Amino acid sequence: MRFKFPLAVLTLATLLAPAAACATTLQTGPDAPLWARFGAAALLWLHIGGGSVGMIAGAVAAGARKGGPTHRLAGKVFFAAMFVAYLVGAGVAPFLTDGQRPNFTAGVLALYLLISGWQAVKRPTLTPALPNYAGLMAALVIMTMGLIFMRLGAMSPTGTIDGSPPQAFVIFSLVGGLAAVGELNLILRRGLTGAARLARHLWRMCFSWFFASGSFFFGQAQLLPEPIRNSPLPLVLGFAPLGVMIVYLVLVRLPKRRRAAAGGPGLAPRHVHEVRPARRQQPTVLRPHPRPPMDQA
Repeated sequence: MRFKFPLAVLTLATLLAPAAACATTLQTGPDAPLWARFGAAALLWLHIGGGSVGMIAGAVAAGARKGGPTHRLAGKVFFAAMFVAYLVGAGVAPFLTDGQRPNFTAGVLALYLLISGWQAVKRPTLTPALPNYAGLMAALVIMTMGLIFMRLGAMSPTGTIDGSPPQAFVIFSLVGGLAAVGELNLILRRGLTGAARLARHLWRMCFSWFFASGSFFFGQAQLLPEPIRNSPLPLVLGFAPLGVMIVYLVLVRLPKRRRAAAGGPGLAPRHVHEVRPARRQQPTVLRPHPRPPMDQA
């Protein structure tokens, strides 16, 4: 049952992916076949719609009380929407006629962080399994690809790789390396619980969210109205997931009493009433009343 949704999306993307071979940015020309135009449009709207819904759901989940009904519902919507967006992006990029190596690597990294971050909250104790060993290999490959892209960009006559400068690939190596260390830590410790498990969930989901916000507010800023585009708002909203990640990583590592006093949203109540243990009542001992002296005759 749990694999029906990912399998359905993967099947749909596989069926529609050949249509991307006729496109450069999922937009076909008027001379393209009807099936290619339909497939490219469907993939484009799945990618845009999933990313848009996912960013909104991520903001709701970040502001809701953690573990509450709103947070859980928003988290499910975030996972489903981002899964669609990242799967389409990573699955279609190799078929596009323009160079899409950075987009493909970014899509795979974002999808990996999304799935592994979601896995961290499925059980109270996260134990290493086959997906974690596969995740370790994927993280190492992504880290290596980032280093290779930086090298190729520096050696390229244009100084770029598919239009991206070498500095853009630092994030691949950095995040891939952090993810690999996290997988290795999980495997060596043979499980994560408590704050360590929550920290794994937080940073992976927030970084996955950042890939969507950065892609839109930095890469598609021309779609925003000019007053907004010329203001600091795109910069703030683009980096907002990283700010949320830092705040919650600090709060989740605080002791419970200090966390409650800090009033972290969703992590602890703002007002904590100290519950003192009830005093143990001493058993009541019934003593006989002294008998009054009898009058002497």
